[in-house]
Amino acid sequence: MAEEGTTGTGSARVDVWIWSVRLTKTRAIAAAACRAGHVRVNGERAKPAQSVRAGDEVRLFHAGRERIVVVRRPVTKRVGPPVAAECLTDNSPPPPTPVEAAVVGIRDRGAGRPTKRERREIETLRGNR
Repeated sequence: MAEEGTTGTGSARVDVWIWSVRLTKTRAIAAAACRAGHVRVNGERAKPAQSVRAGDEVRLFHAGRERIVVVRRPVTKRVGPPVAAECLTDNSPPPPTPVEAAVVGIRDRGAGRPTKRERREIETLRGNR
């Protein structure tokens, strides 16, 4: 008998699987990411209904970072974090530190255009100069 939350065929829809293993908060977000081209399965752009099997590499660009995971077990029902960790192998690069993640050059609302001096400082911080 198959475990609860798994499919008998050994495959699952990519949008359902992404949601099931908690890479996205909702299935609608996972499907939208697929439609927008932010999901790749084995290097190919994936549609929401594409199936994934054990051993497939899924790349998801979500929340400002790329997640690279390998499917270990396809599941079709949302599972808890400990079970989700067993369903994938995470090969993602580490998340950026808060200093790296801070967006440089954001100005206060109503501050107007940056002066020439401020623009040069922003470019220096971004590494464009």
